[in-house]
Amino acid sequence: MRTISESEATAHFDELLNAVERGETIIITRQGCTVARLLSETTTTPEERRHAIEQLNAFRTSMPSLSLEEFLGGGHEGHRYR
Repeated sequence: MRTISESEATAHFDELLNAVERGETIIITRQGCTVARLLSETTTTPEERRHAIEQLNAFRTSMPSLSLEEFLGGGHEGHRYR
């Protein structure tokens, strides 16, 4: 992922579109703040999306149930505190 300024994006827009076509994602900033992200248009079919959702649902059902305390406590598992 490449980050460029607004003025650079304006000057090299055609180049940026070519890079995005090749799969690159471009972040455009104005005065150091991100204002836009250029990325390739997805071309997934409804069947591909349906299949991905089915896989996510199957994964969710395979995971153990956790209480809120267990879920929140897991974020620091393995961390060492001083």
